[in-house]
Amino acid sequence: MFSLAHGLWKYIFNKTEFHVLVLGVDKAGKTTLLEKLKSTYLKGEGLPPDLIVPTVGLNIGRIEDANAKLIFWDLGGQVGLRTIWEKYYQEAHAIIYVIDAAAASSFEDAKFALEKVLRHEDLKGAPVLIFANKQDLPGVIPEEELTRHLHLKELNERPYMFQAVSAYDGRGIKSGIDWLVEQMEKSKRTEVLRERAVVAGQI
Repeated sequence: MFSLAHGLWKYIFNKTEFHVLVLGVDKAGKTTLLEKLKSTYLKGEGLPPDLIVPTVGLNIGRIEDANAKLIFWDLGGQVGLRTIWEKYYQEAHAIIYVIDAAAASSFEDAKFALEKVLRHEDLKGAPVLIFANKQDLPGVIPEEELTRHLHLKELNERPYMFQAVSAYDGRGIKSGIDWLVEQMEKSKRTEVLRERAVVAGQI
């Protein structure tokens, strides 16, 4: 009884903590996005783009906004590393999927990988924020065209949003994160994960 009451007290008086997967194929700009998030929300923390190297395994970033604590799991996007993505699905509240909108040659691979993510039972109901990244580069594919190319019936089964962004200069990122927090706060998936944590005595 005490454990349940303590969990409810923490839920009422503490900010909700959300786990967000940052996925996408190699060179989409996931780690640059994570560092830009840290520099935006944490007053200057975060590496500059010229010091960022490709992720091999996992990068973790933590930020807070007015309503929530967000923990981002940035996972390597190379083909050989995508098998580890599934290890993080059960605890994820939502997905950020990053696409290099300036590299049309990568779209088919990005679509294939995203379809596989969306079909996984462990991510059922998780909101999806698709960042069409690298809007700062010339020759970028318009967001509308990219949306049509990635037409995915699986997206109709969950809240989703396409957002044109630049992980380099930060454009579009905050509005996307605001949408994601709003969706996670009212998501049935969040309710399921919260109930699981209470049963496990984690909150």
